[in-house]
Amino acid sequence: MVKINKILCPVDFSETSKYALSYAIDFAKVFNAELELFHVIFDETQIVAFYLPQVTFQNFDKELEEAAKKEMEKLIEEFDELNNVKYNIKYAKGTPFLEIINEAKEGGFDMIVIGTHGRTGLEHVLFGSTAEKVVRKAPCPVFSVRLKGYKFKMP
Repeated sequence: MVKINKILCPVDFSETSKYALSYAIDFAKVFNAELELFHVIFDETQIVAFYLPQVTFQNFDKELEEAAKKEMEKLIEEFDELNNVKYNIKYAKGTPFLEIINEAKEGGFDMIVIGTHGRTGLEHVLFGSTAEKVVRKAPCPVFSVRLKGYKFKMP
């Protein structure tokens, strides 16, 4: 049997990532593995430079970090099951799929559990798929989780 010691679970606080977290917690229990909840704060300089070239945000960076920490606290409170596993929390700033891949490499993770929103069509073209990019580039196996009850619609 494959030994899984470290599981990375990227969270964006959506219902989909919460559902993926429930799987990650179960895997951590079964494998007695360490679980890392990983949130990527999108680098606002990419937004500012591209969409709003004349606007600057003095405290925007700090506000994003504080908001992320508050959301993480809510998430921890929501998942009592986390008390039954060894877990830690980490934040990064940048492009989500790149930061997730880098964290998986640098942290020596054995598995990534990630939620996928299942976007299709124009929405997929505009927003891309973080999960899809992680699956393609990850240095370890990736378990992708689609929100319960999601039904595929043919484009």
